[in-house]
Amino acid sequence: MLIEGPVELQLPDGSTVCSDRFVVAVCACRRSRRYPFCDTSHRRKARKEV
Repeated sequence: MLIEGPVELQLPDGSTVCSDRFVVAVCACRRSRRYPFCDTSHRRKARKEV
C-alpha cells in the first residue's frame, strides 16, 4: 500500500515509527522483515488460501 509521506505510524504494541519520504510503501501482508514498511516479501511467497 502506498501512502503519501511524511508519515507517522502507530504499531499494535503502541510504539510509533516515522518516515519523511514523499511516498511510503506500507506492508499489508505482514511478511516484511522491515514491518510496517514493505520490502516486497509478498512477491516471493505464495499466499495460503483459508
